[in-house]
Amino acid sequence: MPKVAVLSLGGTIAMGAKGEAGGVTPSLTAEDLVSAVSDLSEAADLEAIQICNLPSPEISLRELSMVVNEINALEERGFDGVVITQGTDTIEETSWVLDLCSHTSMAVIVTGAMRNPTQPGADGPANLLSAVQVAASEDAKGVGTLVVFNDQIHAARFVQKTHTSNVAAFTSPACGPVGWMTEGVANLPFSFTKTSGFIIPPDPVVPKISIIKPGLNEDGSLIDAVVSVGLDGIILEASGGGHVSSVIADAVERAARKIPVVLSSRTRAGSVLSGTYGFVGAEIDLLSRGLISSGYLDACKARIMVMLSQMCGEDLHKMTERFMKMNAGYAINQR
Repeated sequence: MPKVAVLSLGGTIAMGAKGEAGGVTPSLTAEDLVSAVSDLSEAADLEAIQICNLPSPEISLRELSMVVNEINALEERGFDGVVITQGTDTIEETSWVLDLCSHTSMAVIVTGAMRNPTQPGADGPANLLSAVQVAASEDAKGVGTLVVFNDQIHAARFVQKTHTSNVAAFTSPACGPVGWMTEGVANLPFSFTKTSGFIIPPDPVVPKISIIKPGLNEDGSLIDAVVSVGLDGIILEASGGGHVSSVIADAVERAARKIPVVLSSRTRAGSVLSGTYGFVGAEIDLLSRGLISSGYLDACKARIMVMLSQMCGEDLHKMTERFMKMNAGYAINQR
């Protein structure tokens, strides 16, 4: 029987009864989650491990480094896969960090719940069972981190949380899910190459990277301000295929002379364009001013890329090369 570990970080899936202040908070352990789903023992030989018990906005690179270290230790112990349970709010970011930083051939699956255990129709047990079943599957090995929700399997590089409360909140707008569950069996009909990752140095300095999303009639004062206070990079979440006003274009050009500025799209699906529109502030103009295209990566995932690149001491050329390779080298093939 496959050996699968369940690592708990907290989140809605682990939230118990309401306290005096009102509202649920993380309180259930990894052991609690595993013991609540009797069918798990039929899917794999399980081990429950508690990493922390936090709401997902509190998860940092410190906790994710602990997860990566635990994954490495589990692989040395002969495990076949690992499931990470956490809050849903930051899964699209944390799963991407694990995809880039976890250098393992094991199946790595992230899941959680949209409805906490005190609510009717809580989805945590079903998601956990599906995640363990995927982690026990041979097809899930060596493809990078996957996110399993609502009987769908998503690649970490594409998955997004697109609804505040619906159990079908997780989607991959760029390409759709890469697999699905049928009667307890993981269907992964496509093969794809794991992303080229990062080796994080011990005790790194975490750079300050912010996402800026200009709206209608904004000027460049915010961009100038964040550069002046020492920001290490900007992700510009532009409209459409990568478009801003001429005023914002001038501001990001000033910024790009000092720090990396990555161009992404606020549509959060499709790729940033490179040669369609020629007006001032369009993608051709912005890229000529020194911005880096995020390609198909949305702003949240592009920010993770810049942050990890700088943590590893990479220069602007290497960072740009990573984005280019990421977008040129991704392919999905039918098995």
